[in-house]
Amino acid sequence: MVLFSLVATHTDLDLETVGTLSAGAADVAASVDLPAVTLATCNRLEIYAESGSNSPEALEEGRNTLISAVAESSGLDHATVASSFKTLVDDDAAHHLFEVGAGLDSAVVGEREIAGQVRRSLAEAQASGTASGTLTKLFESATRAAKDVGAKTALGSRGRSIVSVALDIAGDMRGHGPSFYQNAKVVLIGTGAYAGASLSQLAERGVPDIAVFSGSGRAEDFLTARKDAVSARGSHARSLRMDELAAAFREADVIVGCSGGNRQITAGEIRSLAALHERDEPLTVIDLALSHDFTPEVAELPGVDLITLESVKIAAPDETSASVDDARAVIAESVQQYLAERAERTADDAIVTLRKHVQSLLDEEMDKVRKHHGCTAAAEEVEFGLRRIVRKLLHTPTVRARELAADGRGDEYVAALQTIFGVEVAAAEDSRRQAGPRRRPEDFSAAELAHMAAYLQQVPDGGFCRHHRAGEFSIARFQAVEAVRKSA
Repeated sequence: MVLFSLVATHTDLDLETVGTLSAGAADVAASVDLPAVTLATCNRLEIYAESGSNSPEALEEGRNTLISAVAESSGLDHATVASSFKTLVDDDAAHHLFEVGAGLDSAVVGEREIAGQVRRSLAEAQASGTASGTLTKLFESATRAAKDVGAKTALGSRGRSIVSVALDIAGDMRGHGPSFYQNAKVVLIGTGAYAGASLSQLAERGVPDIAVFSGSGRAEDFLTARKDAVSARGSHARSLRMDELAAAFREADVIVGCSGGNRQITAGEIRSLAALHERDEPLTVIDLALSHDFTPEVAELPGVDLITLESVKIAAPDETSASVDDARAVIAESVQQYLAERAERTADDAIVTLRKHVQSLLDEEMDKVRKHHGCTAAAEEVEFGLRRIVRKLLHTPTVRARELAADGRGDEYVAALQTIFGVEVAAAEDSRRQAGPRRRPEDFSAAELAHMAAYLQQVPDGGFCRHHRAGEFSIARFQAVEAVRKSA
């Protein structure tokens, strides 16, 4: 299997194109028949996947499959999508993800929010059953590397992020800097990850009144989960109903949009809802949604300042070259460790494959011996001798597999096995999409519970299965199953 990634980011494309590509991105991995994890943020869409085999044809087929899925979800034609992505393979794909997770490829270099997004992307793929063992190890390793960068270097020590830079720009434009927020009223639109980061940043700046609106009606739950953290910083946050939105807009000093919904707020709606003709103070609108929560014409309204992701990208301060260099050194070391561990796993898979192949040949010969001599002492002596010879024969190939893997030449060993013995080396568990989340007791039907209970009638109390005595193994049973069993 070959690891590869499709990458579309702010460094190569305008954010409008990235946003269009990302439409429906959450469903892409589930719509294809290969292991895949999607990483979609405010300035990137990246898909990490495994091809069906290590041939160039399989890699191209996997790439085209993903491009077709993105084209269908975004509504763009196949050629446009294909030209928007660059393809990274194996080591390059791994190294890129490690740098992304550490914030080295962000619009705000060193931002810490991206590490959480990498972690959530894996969790979502695991929940939907689209991640393989290989992809899981890759993302987990990238997450650990991001933590190491935070612990060992000064990168990101100032806590800059896309949200914080946007709020800094707004404060500077209003002429008061950080003190502006201490008396400001803010309306926050959205309840996603960036809304959570925005709420935290607003509370940290001491905003006394934060009103949260969600078109999906999740504002109340969103605030309930964050109420204590917001209150601890002296801020007050409240949810808004649709009929309260106009009054909140009229009183707001800042409106922050990060919902990424399908509907954009127009300049006319801002003019009407915020009653611009009656305002004495300017209104600052911050649009942090990749697909935009506000139309571009909002920037043309008198008395309104519009800050977008493009604004943040241009104004983002540079990290010191020393901290970036230190972070790249940590990432390089982490990538090498990951690649070494992956090579060792490849060697293990090859060793297991070779041993299974030789063992199957041995078992075939022993079946012939037993059919001819029966289960006699002579047959046992033959088997003992053959197994001793097999162990000696496998010793050197096993040592060589590990040596070649350590030198990065594990693929040569695998190719040799395929050429000499005609066996295919498959990664144990790693190359298959993982199963989705385990079913809960309430997910089983009454018929299924009754079937389980009928089987448990044959199992000793406290036992694991009918083949083992009580006390050898034990396992907790569903209470619902036990109830059915006792009533039977």
